[in-house]
Amino acid sequence: MSEVSLYIHIPFCRNKCIYCNFYSEYYKESAVSYYIPALLKQIAEIKTRFKSIYVGGGTPTVLPAKYLYKLLRSLKPLMSDCCEFTVEANPESLDDEKLSILKYEGVNRLSIGVQSFNINNLKKMGRIHDVLQAENAVTKAKEKGFNNINIDLIFGVWGETMDEWTRDLECAVKLPVTHLSCYSMICEKNTPLMRLVENGSIRLSEDDLPAEMYRFAIDYLPEQGFCHYEVSNFAKDNYVCGHNMHYWENNSYMAIGPSSVSYLNGVRQANISDVFEYIERVNKGASTVLYSERLESLQKAKETAALKIRTASGIDWMWFERKTGFEFLNIEKNAISELEGDGLIKYNKQDGEIKGVHLTKKGFMFCDTVSSALL
Repeated sequence: MSEVSLYIHIPFCRNKCIYCNFYSEYYKESAVSYYIPALLKQIAEIKTRFKSIYVGGGTPTVLPAKYLYKLLRSLKPLMSDCCEFTVEANPESLDDEKLSILKYEGVNRLSIGVQSFNINNLKKMGRIHDVLQAENAVTKAKEKGFNNINIDLIFGVWGETMDEWTRDLECAVKLPVTHLSCYSMICEKNTPLMRLVENGSIRLSEDDLPAEMYRFAIDYLPEQGFCHYEVSNFAKDNYVCGHNMHYWENNSYMAIGPSSVSYLNGVRQANISDVFEYIERVNKGASTVLYSERLESLQKAKETAALKIRTASGIDWMWFERKTGFEFLNIEKNAISELEGDGLIKYNKQDGEIKGVHLTKKGFMFCDTVSSALL
C-alpha cells in the first residue's frame, strides 16, 4: 500500500461563510466546466495509488452531478486496497442523485459541514442550510449505505450559550454518525468576520466560555462512545480518520488544486491561489506551484513532534526515532521540561519506564502553545 495520501481541492461555494479563510470562489458552472477538465488532466498523469484520498473545498458537492461523476470516476484507479476515500459535503447540496454517485464511485466516508443545529447560529455564520436539511443529509447518507459519516461542528459563535452548544452535541450523537470534528470559532485574518469585529459590529465570546464548551465536549462525547483521539476530533471504534492521522504523523501527501499544499520527499510546495490562473497554467503545461521549500532533517523532526503531540496517543520515543532519526529528548528536552512544569504534558510510563509523552487535559486546552514550544 502506498504511504502517500492525496488531497483534491474544489474551490467553489454557493455562499462564503464569514469566518472561513480557505481559498474559494463563488460557484459558476462556466468556471467549473473548465476547472474539472483541468483536474482530470492532472489526475491522469498520476501513476501511484494512495492510502487515502480526500476531496475538500470549498464545497465539493456544489458540483453538478455530471462533473462530480467525472471527477470521482477519474480517482477510482488511484485507490489502493482499503483506501479511505472521503468527500466533503454541505447539507443543502447533498441530494439523492449525488449520494448515489458518491456511493457508486467508491467514496466510503462523508464529511458533512453541519456546523450547528441552531438556526440562529447557522445564519450568523453565513450557512445556507437549515437544521432539517442537516439532519436529513446525515440520515439519507446512512440510508444510501454510508457507514462512515463525520459532521463538523463549531462552538463559541458570538452570542452562543452553553445550553445551545450542549444541545448541538446532543443532536449530533443521536444521528447515525461515526465521527465528530469540533472546532472553536476563530477570527481569522482577511475574513469578513475579522472586519466586522474590527469595526465593532460583532463582539466575540470571551475566552472562558469557548474553553468551557470545549471542556464539556471532551468529557461528554467519550461518554457517548466517541473516543477523543485528536485535539478537535472524536471517533467511534474503528472510525478514526486515516487521512487526518496521515497528516498528524507528518507523512507524505500530494495535493491538487489552487491553494493546496503538497509534502513529498521532504519538500513542501504550495499552489497558486487563483482558480482561473490555475486552469490556464494546467492547460499550458506550466507549473502551478507558487513556492517550494526543502525541509532540513531537524525541521522535519520538530514539525513531526508539533503535529503528533496533537493526538491522544502522543509521541512514543521509539516511533519518533524510527520516523525522524532523532532522539526526541535530545531535541526537545528543554521544551518538554517547561511544558511538564506547566501541566500541559505528561510522560507515558510502562513497567516504570518512561516511553513517551502525551497531552494532559489542560494540554488539549492549550495545544497550540504546546506545538509552538516543540517547533
